[in-house]
Amino acid sequence: MLLRKGLHGVMGFLNSVNKCGTFLHAAAPRYPIPLMWRYYRYILPEVRSRLAHWRQRAERIPDPELRRQALASLTDKRFHCEGGAVYAAVHLDSRHLLIPLIVALQTISDYLDNLCDRSTSTDGRDFRRLHQSMLDAVQPEADPADYYALHPEKDDGGYLRELTEECRKSVAALPSYAKVKPHVVRLVGLYTDLQVFKHLPPGEREPALRNWWNEHRGEYPELYWQEFAAATGSTLGVFMLFSAAADEGLSDGEASRIANAYFPYLCAEHILLDYLIDQQEDRDGGDLNFCSYYAGAEHAAQRIRLIAEEAGRRTEQLVAPKFHRMVVQGLLALYLSDPKASRQPPVRKARRILMRNSPIMRLFFWANSVMVRVTH
Repeated sequence: MLLRKGLHGVMGFLNSVNKCGTFLHAAAPRYPIPLMWRYYRYILPEVRSRLAHWRQRAERIPDPELRRQALASLTDKRFHCEGGAVYAAVHLDSRHLLIPLIVALQTISDYLDNLCDRSTSTDGRDFRRLHQSMLDAVQPEADPADYYALHPEKDDGGYLRELTEECRKSVAALPSYAKVKPHVVRLVGLYTDLQVFKHLPPGEREPALRNWWNEHRGEYPELYWQEFAAATGSTLGVFMLFSAAADEGLSDGEASRIANAYFPYLCAEHILLDYLIDQQEDRDGGDLNFCSYYAGAEHAAQRIRLIAEEAGRRTEQLVAPKFHRMVVQGLLALYLSDPKASRQPPVRKARRILMRNSPIMRLFFWANSVMVRVTH
């Protein structure tokens, strides 16, 4: 009863303010309630419409294994698309480009993660060929490859190629994509490397990841190897660069500042939180979990807090810093409000450390808890 009353009061307030036009200006939202209004009123319904489109398309995949993995990714990982699309709220008038682009690229990512993690192949060469689709998706001039050339199952009826073409069409229409493209390609390339190495057989994956880290540690000496790896697993930096490219006046300097603000710190915060709440699940499944390399819950919380604080400092230098501050704090609230966090005593301990002294985060925590119950 209290939950319904609380939600009714918040939504009533949002509707009354919206009638005055307060939340519909073109600038990036600077406060939690306007951001949540834009998201739940304009972004989420369109994201779910695109997901429904891709589900209908996945249902027509001829190969049963590929169809099973495509449908599973759209069911189990839809929240990745729903969360990533918050960047369409920065440029609401460009959401017709940004939402299809974000949903398509994230759907490729989730589908391929299933193919590499839960399907029939353990071949790193196969994983790299599959993920060439993500690199082709952000390079409209590239000639598409045969992505299934090394994969046991091949007939997806054009599903992966259509997702890739959706991305290529969208990035080509973004007015400043040329300014962000080098950064996007670099981040997608690092993401591809991670997917290759982390999906190798258990005895091979950690040595491969550590060797890869040795190639990059000079650039990020303040990070642990698992924190760098975690950072490469986030698509948020790419999505923010897409959003920035919707601005015709974007400068080369601002594009570089966005890339350097998001990677590695905000991206590392994102994925480490994801791993934090998945620890029990990954132990049960025998899967790699980057948070398992910390000395314990308190150590993990301290490192994640330091990384989040650095993400906050770096994003303060960007245009619309209040929006990025909400992202930094909203990620903490999003993951720490997940029911999985409450079921694990070590994660509850980490949550107490991470939730200290942040009223904005507590607002996001409450709002997400309410909205998740109502909208699912």
